[in-house]
Amino acid sequence: MTIWQRFPNVAAGLAKAGSVISYLRGLAAGSRQADPRNTIAFTIGLIALSAKMAKSDGVVTSDEVDAFSRLMHVPAEETARVRQVFDLAKQDVAGYDTYARQLAELLAGERAVLLQVLEGLFVVAAADGVLHEREESYLRSVADIFGISPSDFGYVRALFVRDSANPYEILGLSPSASDAEIKARHRKLVVQNHPDRLSGRGEGIDLIEAANRKLAAINSAFDTLRKERGF
Repeated sequence: MTIWQRFPNVAAGLAKAGSVISYLRGLAAGSRQADPRNTIAFTIGLIALSAKMAKSDGVVTSDEVDAFSRLMHVPAEETARVRQVFDLAKQDVAGYDTYARQLAELLAGERAVLLQVLEGLFVVAAADGVLHEREESYLRSVADIFGISPSDFGYVRALFVRDSANPYEILGLSPSASDAEIKARHRKLVVQNHPDRLSGRGEGIDLIEAANRKLAAINSAFDTLRKERGF
């Protein structure tokens, strides 16, 4: 049974649990699967975190809702059920830390996946063209709960927010890095963030567009350092 085939049970489960938080807690208490991203607990948690992030600046815009829908790559027949969970969670920001802790527990040891979740939240946050200070505060708090370091948070932020002009921050390096380290880091980031990898996995258009922005930022930062250092 796929994760979407299990969604018809969500409404009944929510009604019985009394809240999305209680429902998620019960799901996460179940056995851990080989890939936690295939669990209903992961999906509910991601929906709730996205909804509460959109609400964090006080207003949930249509751009944010549309970005979330594309990000989740929801099958058309499941849109109404996913929207039901989103609408329940977006009523207020309260309880977001519970969702974040549940996902952190579910994804324990899965640092790359937690970073992907953070990047997905940035996609929603940046959908209306502005990163509100309360949205950034929300994202930093979630990153702390996930155990994501300030340097990793700064790296992800720099790829989505245009106000960072520090090429070292974008590449996740310190100014003391050698030319060889800069070249090696650039090659690694290009491979990791190339949009073709996402296209091959059938990811949503927003993630692919985000990957294009990230790759452009990475290449621009590398080009800046290459010119400054003359290598």
